[in-house]
Amino acid sequence: MATVSELDHTVTDYQLQHAYWLAKAAKLAYDEETTIRDTTMQWGFDRCEYFHAELDASFPISDTQAFVAASERMIIVAFRGTEPKKIQDWLTDTNTLAAPGPAGRGFVHWGFSRALDAIYPSVRDAVEQFRDNGQTLWFTGHSLGGALAMLASARMFFEEPALLPDGVYTFGQPRTCDRMLADPYNQALASRVFRFVNNNDIVPQLPPEPVFHHVHDVRYFDNRGALREKVSVMSGFADKFTGFTSDVFAPAADGIRDHQIDRYLELIEKNMP
Repeated sequence: MATVSELDHTVTDYQLQHAYWLAKAAKLAYDEETTIRDTTMQWGFDRCEYFHAELDASFPISDTQAFVAASERMIIVAFRGTEPKKIQDWLTDTNTLAAPGPAGRGFVHWGFSRALDAIYPSVRDAVEQFRDNGQTLWFTGHSLGGALAMLASARMFFEEPALLPDGVYTFGQPRTCDRMLADPYNQALASRVFRFVNNNDIVPQLPPEPVFHHVHDVRYFDNRGALREKVSVMSGFADKFTGFTSDVFAPAADGIRDHQIDRYLELIEKNMP
């Protein structure tokens, strides 16, 4: 296993070491505000804004949380995820694809869009305020946070004033949008988006196709924990069927064990050169 070095604020391209730190940021987004501020300072960021918004009581998710951290060279936008049990209804309901996509491009999952709406204007304002030195811009999130990271990066690029992210790294992200948004997103952010999926993680398999689609590019951990950058449909299908239980949302299910952010961190570190 490789030794993890300090976060490199000068990175501009895909690196597994950088993916590890963005996964750490995705995990940090689950913490309290004080912990987030203290930790980002330790990582070399001199500015940090924390965002938290309560949602409607009828919503499966009670709130949305994120942070934006900035240094002279880099800005990270990280969104908090949630437990799969709490978004099970969202992930299995194909009737929720109703919200218009960024700048009218396609449609996105209504629940994800509404959760992002609660904090997006504040997040956008923080990025514009902090980006005073041409800093690189990175989005990250785990689970629901991955969906919010993808949607936020799409809004920043497709809506005026356009801002092209340097990277979007998500971990255990659910399907988020239709093909009418996924296709232009993949084209606009080619070689900048990396969607990490751990073997039987149930969340990336939902909501179901063909209504919902994933964006590129996938980085897949197989059932031995090896990182694979190219996976055929048949080989990926065969690799997944190890350890499923009858209830894939049960705590002991392989689909839930594989979804944990700590497992993603462990596997990224294991695969570092």
